[in-house]
Amino acid sequence: MGKINIKTLSAFDKCFRKLHPDIRNIVLNKLDIFIKSPNHPSLRIKKIKGTDNIWEMSITRNYRITFTPVGNTKILRKVGTHNILNKQ
Repeated sequence: MGKINIKTLSAFDKCFRKLHPDIRNIVLNKLDIFIKSPNHPSLRIKKIKGTDNIWEMSITRNYRITFTPVGNTKILRKVGTHNILNKQ
């Protein structure tokens, strides 16, 4: 399996900047896990129902990242509380 590449949409960057610094640190730690071990159980990755190719991963109990996989590249769409899943 090849190395995962991460790209971010401007929407992700904007959401990320709005997060509390403590949450931003957790996001960065989870992304490190995702890059090193994309099937790690703590990420709880699953496809978002009703979408063509949007997936979610858990950051904390209340925070999620949404992304679209394109080969080995994962395009990060948004990060925030669980309600971002309703706004894809």
